[in-house]
Amino acid sequence: MADEVDEPTEELSEENKSEETEIIDPIKVLESKVEELEKEKQYSAAEMVNLRQRYARERNALVKYSSLNLASKILPVLDNLEKAISIENSESEKFLEGVNMTLNTLKTVLENEGVEKIEAMDQVFNPSFMEAIAVIPVPEGKEKGTVVEIIEHGYMFHERVLRPVKVIVSDD
Repeated sequence: MADEVDEPTEELSEENKSEETEIIDPIKVLESKVEELEKEKQYSAAEMVNLRQRYARERNALVKYSSLNLASKILPVLDNLEKAISIENSESEKFLEGVNMTLNTLKTVLENEGVEKIEAMDQVFNPSFMEAIAVIPVPEGKEKGTVVEIIEHGYMFHERVLRPVKVIVSDD
């Protein structure tokens, strides 16, 4: 009988040991999981710092080289002007033709980049796009508040005013 009693006690002690290891194992598992999550958090924080630095470098480069495209398109205009000036014994017609070609090339380059001339002649004065330099009495055939003369042309860059049109407006 003593043998029978010993056997269940041994089984209980083995069950107690396995219960103790089960209690310890979840704690160790959780501790290792916490360590793993802390490492992931550190990696994520480092990655965010790297992304911010890369973004700042890219933004600085973009700002620095933003005019590169326009500058490369204007270089042929510069070349044409230098050729027109360097012509010896230039006839005034050829010189004028060369300057007009250069002017047209420059206008095309600016239009391709989004720069457009603001049309203001005979238009109703609009302070969003125009700057009134003077006001004169209404001439015959004109309406009050319309642009009579353009002093300096204005330009838009996409939807923004690059330079307002300086005009003379008709008024009473």
